Amino acid sequence: MRNTALNFTLAAIVATAASAAAPLAAAETAAEHPSVKRAFSLPPPADLVYTIKARQKGLSINGDATVQWRQADGKYSIATESHAGIFGKILDSRSEGAVDGYGLAPSSFNEKRFRKEPTTATFKRDAKTITFSKGDESYPIKGGEQDRTSAPWQLAAIARSAPDKFTPGSEWAFFVAGRRDAEPWVFKVVRHEPVQTGMGEVEAVHFTKSPPKSDQGQQVDLWLAPSLDWYPVRIRFDDDGDTVDQLLDKVIRK
Repeated sequence: MRNTALNFTLAAIVATAASAAAPLAAAETAAEHPSVKRAFSLPPPADLVYTIKARQKGLSINGDATVQWRQADGKYSIATESHAGIFGKILDSRSEGAVDGYGLAPSSFNEKRFRKEPTTATFKRDAKTITFSKGDESYPIKGGEQDRTSAPWQLAAIARSAPDKFTPGSEWAFFVAGRRDAEPWVFKVVRHEPVQTGMGEVEAVHFTKSPPKSDQGQQVDLWLAPSLDWYPVRIRFDDDGDTVDQLLDKVIRK
Protein backbone atom coordinates (compact mmCIF):
# COMPACT_ATOMS: atom_id res chain seq x y z
CA MET A 1 0.00 0.00 0.00
CA ARG A 2 1.32 3.38 -0.94
CA ASN A 3 2.85 5.39 1.92
CA THR A 4 1.10 8.64 1.01
CA ALA A 5 -2.31 7.03 1.36
CA LEU A 6 -1.47 5.19 4.55
CA ASN A 7 0.09 8.30 6.01
CA PHE A 8 -2.95 10.53 5.75
CA THR A 9 -5.72 8.14 6.31
CA LEU A 10 -4.44 6.20 9.27
CA ALA A 11 -2.55 8.86 11.13
CA ALA A 12 -4.73 11.77 10.62
CA ILE A 13 -8.29 10.85 11.08
CA VAL A 14 -8.21 7.91 12.99
CA ALA A 15 -7.25 9.95 14.11
CA THR A 16 -8.72 10.51 11.06
CA ALA A 17 -5.96 13.32 8.88
CA ALA A 18 -2.17 13.96 7.50
CA SER A 19 -0.85 15.42 4.36
CA ALA A 20 1.68 14.14 1.87
CA ALA A 21 2.95 17.63 1.14
CA ALA A 22 6.59 18.42 0.53
CA PRO A 23 8.38 20.44 3.24
CA LEU A 24 7.56 24.13 3.41
CA ALA A 25 10.07 26.72 4.53
CA ALA A 26 9.32 28.29 7.89
CA ALA A 27 9.45 31.73 6.31
CA GLU A 28 6.73 30.75 3.82
CA THR A 29 4.37 29.23 6.38
CA ALA A 30 4.81 32.07 8.88
CA ALA A 31 2.48 34.27 6.81
CA GLU A 32 -0.04 31.41 6.62
CA HIS A 33 0.15 30.42 10.27
CA PRO A 34 -3.45 30.65 11.54
CA SER A 35 -3.74 31.36 15.26
CA VAL A 36 -7.42 31.83 16.06
CA LYS A 37 -8.98 31.31 19.48
CA ARG A 38 -12.43 29.74 19.13
CA ALA A 39 -14.91 28.27 21.61
CA PHE A 40 -14.67 24.48 21.88
CA SER A 41 -16.26 21.49 23.60
CA LEU A 42 -14.22 18.29 23.65
CA PRO A 43 -15.96 15.03 22.70
CA PRO A 44 -16.36 12.51 25.52
CA PRO A 45 -13.71 9.76 25.84
CA ALA A 46 -14.22 6.69 23.64
CA ASP A 47 -12.58 3.91 21.67
CA LEU A 48 -13.45 4.06 17.97
CA VAL A 49 -13.08 1.02 15.73
CA TYR A 50 -12.82 1.42 11.94
CA THR A 51 -12.72 -0.80 8.86
CA ILE A 52 -10.37 0.10 6.02
CA LYS A 53 -10.84 -0.65 2.32
CA ALA A 54 -8.12 0.40 -0.08
CA ARG A 55 -7.33 0.02 -3.73
CA GLN A 56 -3.69 0.58 -4.60
CA LYS A 57 -2.28 -0.09 -8.08
CA GLY A 58 -5.23 -2.37 -8.82
CA LEU A 59 -4.79 -4.36 -5.60
CA SER A 60 -7.63 -4.48 -3.04
CA ILE A 61 -6.51 -4.37 0.61
CA ASN A 62 -8.67 -4.55 3.74
CA GLY A 63 -7.74 -3.58 7.27
CA ASP A 64 -8.85 -2.13 10.56
CA ALA A 65 -7.89 0.62 12.98
CA THR A 66 -8.63 1.51 16.59
CA VAL A 67 -8.45 4.99 18.08
CA GLN A 68 -8.34 5.57 21.82
CA TRP A 69 -9.51 9.14 22.50
CA ARG A 70 -9.11 10.33 26.09
CA GLN A 71 -9.58 13.72 27.77
CA ALA A 72 -9.80 14.58 31.47
CA ASP A 73 -8.32 16.94 34.06
CA GLY A 74 -6.95 19.38 31.49
CA LYS A 75 -5.10 16.72 29.48
CA TYR A 76 -5.79 14.63 26.39
CA SER A 77 -4.33 11.70 24.45
CA ILE A 78 -5.11 10.05 21.11
CA ALA A 79 -3.59 6.63 20.41
CA THR A 80 -4.05 4.92 17.04
CA GLU A 81 -3.16 1.39 15.97
CA SER A 82 -3.80 0.23 12.40
CA HIS A 83 -3.53 -3.14 10.64
CA ALA A 84 -3.80 -4.05 6.95
CA GLY A 85 -4.12 -7.55 5.52
CA ILE A 86 -0.92 -9.59 5.29
CA PHE A 87 1.18 -6.61 6.39
CA GLY A 88 -0.06 -6.80 9.98
CA LYS A 89 0.45 -3.66 12.04
CA ILE A 90 1.20 -0.74 9.75
CA LEU A 91 0.89 2.23 12.05
CA ASP A 92 1.24 3.28 15.69
CA SER A 93 0.71 6.93 16.44
CA ARG A 94 0.12 8.98 19.56
CA SER A 95 -0.69 12.61 20.22
CA GLU A 96 -0.82 13.89 23.77
CA GLY A 97 -0.74 17.14 25.64
CA ALA A 98 -2.81 19.64 27.57
CA VAL A 99 -6.04 21.54 27.00
CA ASP A 100 -5.61 25.31 26.95
CA GLY A 101 -7.61 28.35 25.86
CA TYR A 102 -7.34 27.31 22.20
CA GLY A 103 -8.39 23.70 22.78
CA LEU A 104 -6.01 20.79 22.27
CA ALA A 105 -2.41 21.83 22.92
CA PRO A 106 -0.12 18.95 21.88
CA SER A 107 3.16 18.39 23.68
CA SER A 108 4.27 15.53 21.41
CA PHE A 109 3.23 13.63 18.31
CA ASN A 110 4.82 10.23 17.78
CA GLU A 111 4.39 8.04 14.72
CA LYS A 112 5.78 4.62 13.75
CA ARG A 113 4.91 3.48 10.24
CA PHE A 114 5.43 0.10 8.63
CA ARG A 115 9.15 -0.47 7.95
CA LYS A 116 9.98 3.13 8.84
CA GLU A 117 11.91 4.64 11.71
CA PRO A 118 9.73 6.31 14.38
CA THR A 119 9.39 10.09 14.27
CA THR A 120 8.47 12.68 16.89
CA ALA A 121 7.25 16.26 16.69
CA THR A 122 7.80 18.11 19.98
CA PHE A 123 5.86 21.20 21.00
CA LYS A 124 8.23 23.05 23.34
CA ARG A 125 5.76 25.30 25.10
CA ASP A 126 8.34 27.12 27.23
CA ALA A 127 10.48 27.93 24.19
CA LYS A 128 7.37 28.45 21.99
CA THR A 129 8.85 26.27 19.27
CA ILE A 130 7.89 23.11 17.36
CA THR A 131 10.84 20.81 16.55
CA PHE A 132 11.22 17.41 14.89
CA SER A 133 13.31 14.30 15.49
CA LYS A 134 13.82 14.02 11.71
CA GLY A 135 14.80 17.17 9.85
CA ASP A 136 16.01 20.60 10.88
CA GLU A 137 12.79 22.60 10.47
CA SER A 138 11.34 24.50 13.43
CA TYR A 139 8.24 26.65 13.73
CA PRO A 140 6.98 29.20 16.28
CA ILE A 141 4.12 28.39 18.62
CA LYS A 142 1.55 31.20 18.44
CA GLY A 143 -1.44 29.31 19.86
CA GLY A 144 -3.80 26.68 18.48
CA GLU A 145 -1.19 24.57 16.64
CA GLN A 146 -2.09 20.93 16.09
CA ASP A 147 -0.51 17.73 14.81
CA ARG A 148 -1.82 15.35 12.17
CA THR A 149 -3.63 13.19 14.69
CA SER A 150 -5.11 15.96 16.85
CA ALA A 151 -6.34 18.26 14.05
CA PRO A 152 -9.61 16.41 13.26
CA TRP A 153 -10.39 16.21 16.97
CA GLN A 154 -9.79 19.93 17.41
CA LEU A 155 -12.15 20.50 14.48
CA ALA A 156 -14.76 18.26 16.15
CA ALA A 157 -14.40 20.14 19.45
CA ILE A 158 -15.03 23.48 17.73
CA ALA A 159 -18.01 22.06 15.84
CA ARG A 160 -19.55 20.74 19.08
CA SER A 161 -19.40 24.23 20.51
CA ALA A 162 -20.82 26.08 17.48
CA PRO A 163 -22.58 23.62 15.14
CA ASP A 164 -24.64 26.36 13.46
CA LYS A 165 -21.45 27.89 12.05
CA PHE A 166 -20.57 24.75 10.10
CA THR A 167 -22.51 25.67 6.98
CA PRO A 168 -21.63 24.68 3.40
CA GLY A 169 -18.71 26.74 2.15
CA SER A 170 -17.36 27.68 5.60
CA GLU A 171 -13.63 27.10 6.07
CA TRP A 172 -11.66 26.13 9.20
CA ALA A 173 -7.90 26.60 9.20
CA PHE A 174 -5.24 25.14 11.51
CA PHE A 175 -1.45 25.04 11.57
CA VAL A 176 -0.50 21.37 11.67
CA ALA A 177 2.76 19.56 12.45
CA GLY A 178 3.63 16.28 10.76
CA ARG A 179 6.67 14.03 10.83
CA ARG A 180 9.27 16.53 9.58
CA ASP A 181 7.56 19.89 9.08
CA ALA A 182 4.33 21.83 9.53
CA GLU A 183 1.86 23.60 7.26
CA PRO A 184 -1.62 25.17 7.20
CA TRP A 185 -4.56 22.80 6.82
CA VAL A 186 -7.93 24.17 5.67
CA PHE A 187 -11.11 22.11 6.11
CA LYS A 188 -14.06 23.27 3.98
CA VAL A 189 -17.66 22.21 4.65
CA VAL A 190 -19.22 20.59 1.58
CA ARG A 191 -22.69 19.55 2.81
CA HIS A 192 -24.64 17.43 5.30
CA GLU A 193 -25.11 13.87 4.04
CA PRO A 194 -25.78 10.32 5.31
CA VAL A 195 -22.97 7.86 5.99
CA GLN A 196 -23.60 4.13 6.36
CA THR A 197 -21.54 2.97 9.36
CA GLY A 198 -21.29 -0.34 11.19
CA MET A 199 -23.93 1.05 13.59
CA GLY A 200 -26.34 2.06 10.84
CA GLU A 201 -26.86 5.24 8.86
CA VAL A 202 -25.88 8.54 10.49
CA GLU A 203 -26.08 12.12 9.27
CA ALA A 204 -22.61 13.65 8.93
CA VAL A 205 -20.95 16.90 7.93
CA HIS A 206 -18.74 16.34 4.89
CA PHE A 207 -15.46 18.28 4.78
CA THR A 208 -12.75 18.46 2.16
CA LYS A 209 -9.17 19.27 3.07
CA SER A 210 -7.20 21.53 0.75
CA PRO A 211 -4.65 19.52 -1.27
CA PRO A 212 -0.95 20.14 -0.56
CA LYS A 213 0.85 22.54 -2.87
CA SER A 214 3.03 19.67 -4.05
CA ASP A 215 0.06 17.61 -5.32
CA GLN A 216 -3.02 19.53 -6.39
CA GLY A 217 -4.53 16.28 -7.71
CA GLN A 218 -4.77 14.80 -4.24
CA GLN A 219 -8.22 14.69 -2.58
CA VAL A 220 -9.02 14.11 1.09
CA ASP A 221 -12.58 13.96 2.46
CA LEU A 222 -13.63 13.81 6.11
CA TRP A 223 -17.05 13.17 7.67
CA LEU A 224 -17.94 14.15 11.28
CA ALA A 225 -21.27 13.02 12.80
CA PRO A 226 -23.15 15.50 15.05
CA SER A 227 -25.36 12.72 16.51
CA LEU A 228 -22.21 10.86 17.61
CA ASP A 229 -20.57 13.79 19.41
CA TRP A 230 -18.94 14.83 16.11
CA TYR A 231 -16.68 11.78 16.12
CA PRO A 232 -14.97 11.11 12.76
CA VAL A 233 -17.11 8.48 11.00
CA ARG A 234 -15.40 8.33 7.61
CA ILE A 235 -12.29 9.50 5.76
CA ARG A 236 -11.46 8.97 2.12
CA PHE A 237 -8.12 9.57 0.40
CA ASP A 238 -7.87 9.65 -3.40
CA ASP A 239 -4.61 10.17 -5.27
CA ASP A 240 -4.50 9.46 -9.02
CA GLY A 241 -6.98 6.61 -8.70
CA ASP A 242 -5.44 5.04 -5.60
CA THR A 243 -8.00 5.17 -2.80
CA VAL A 244 -8.22 4.47 0.91
CA ASP A 245 -11.66 4.54 2.55
CA GLN A 246 -11.92 4.32 6.34
CA LEU A 247 -15.34 3.83 7.92
CA LEU A 248 -16.47 3.76 11.55
CA ASP A 249 -17.60 0.32 12.70
CA LYS A 250 -18.40 0.97 16.37
CA VAL A 251 -17.92 3.36 19.29
CA ILE A 252 -17.10 2.12 22.81
CA ARG A 253 -17.83 4.86 25.33
CA LYS A 254 -15.39 5.25 28.22
